[in-house]
Amino acid sequence: MTSRIPRDSRLRLVGPHTPATAAQVVGRRRTRRPAPPPQGTPAPAELARQARRQLAGAVRVARWADTALRPGSDRAVPDGSGVLTEATARGAAEDLELTPGQVRSDWDTARLAGLIEVHDDCARPGWRLRAWDRDDGAVLRGWVALFDAWSLARPAPESLAPGVVAEVVESMPQLLSLLQLSDGAVSLSQLLDLLEQRVTELRTGRCEIQYGPQSQSQPQPPEPAAGLAPFLEWSLAALAEVGALTVGTGQATLTPLGSWAVWVKLEQICVAAQSPGGHIEQPAEDMLRGCAGLRPKAARDEYRAWLAARPVAGAVTELLAAARGDDALLRGLAFEALRVVGAPAEGEVRSVVEDGVLRPYALLWLAEHEGADPEEAHAALTRREATWLWVDTAAAVADHGDGQLLVRHLESAVQPTVPALLTEVRAVGHPRTVQVLVALAAAHPDPALARAVRRAAFQVHTGGA
Repeated sequence: MTSRIPRDSRLRLVGPHTPATAAQVVGRRRTRRPAPPPQGTPAPAELARQARRQLAGAVRVARWADTALRPGSDRAVPDGSGVLTEATARGAAEDLELTPGQVRSDWDTARLAGLIEVHDDCARPGWRLRAWDRDDGAVLRGWVALFDAWSLARPAPESLAPGVVAEVVESMPQLLSLLQLSDGAVSLSQLLDLLEQRVTELRTGRCEIQYGPQSQSQPQPPEPAAGLAPFLEWSLAALAEVGALTVGTGQATLTPLGSWAVWVKLEQICVAAQSPGGHIEQPAEDMLRGCAGLRPKAARDEYRAWLAARPVAGAVTELLAAARGDDALLRGLAFEALRVVGAPAEGEVRSVVEDGVLRPYALLWLAEHEGADPEEAHAALTRREATWLWVDTAAAVADHGDGQLLVRHLESAVQPTVPALLTEVRAVGHPRTVQVLVALAAAHPDPALARAVRRAAFQVHTGGA
């Protein structure tokens, strides 16, 4: 008997939304409703307009690079570190009627904001540049990426001790929080006092008793932080350069963009603090299991908080290790978390494209990263890869969900009929094929279709035709 699958819904659960759909099977937890932004915060459209104005120079250089530095062009290309060569900087300055110094500054800003990416010694536009004119969310995420990298946007002078610079960078969230909560100007003397207190706390926290004979039973407390005025001046100037604050006579004030960004980060901390399982402290596998029952937005907030608490490279490695496990649900959720990581994960994701288990997920991730519409990203997969992903997602549903969701998952297959689906499912060689087919046969209300699926499971199990 042939059962035809509706063509208008056959891709409903396949592709980038598969992990979130599979997560529905483990139930929904009540999540904290986000607090509204502070009173007086501009609407997102206005914040995006301000961010576009702040990054206008970087966008101009990025669009120039999109045309002038394409593979095969006769222009000089940046070296492997992404630094412009002298010839390229001069050429851009001539084309854009800027100085080479302005070009270099805008180029660095564009890279920090994700407007330009460098791959194999060639510059190419980042996905944010493609969406710049139509997607306010992409614009705001680009500006926040620059805000997070403020200490790189304007590196500290060589005259400032690197160790103290690191302490100051680590202390700045407290100063920014004071500025945000003050809802107005804060005196530089007050900021300097807070910076000295915070640096002293950091040094005290690192003060430990040394092993071996000691002349005294207790360690000597560190010297109180002092002489930090030049460091405060540099950090405020760097934050002003990215558009987060303004510095006046003896005081500093957050811009609307800066106030909004600090509020967003405070909200992320609150979400992490109120997570049901304390996910921020857990390894990737446990964190993903804890997020499986959350709504998509709440899960993304958890991913962001978890990622913020550890180095990006290590976090990506840990997520991919979790994705390689036996639990298909974790595989999908791991790639959802990698979508939150964004561009810094690209190299590692590309490295697993040849991994048979991770390949479909990696190809979908890369397609979205390169600008494909999430609803159309499945076009990056071959028919065989799409079928393998269908079985993998079905395995997640069978392990963590109920029969009705597994039956609905049948409608998401790319094949137009159930017999065609069964033929291709048997051919892809997924290790969970038998279990998936048995579970589907047990759940499906149509006896004839259930018998056909059960027969296919038996044939896979016995190796028959």
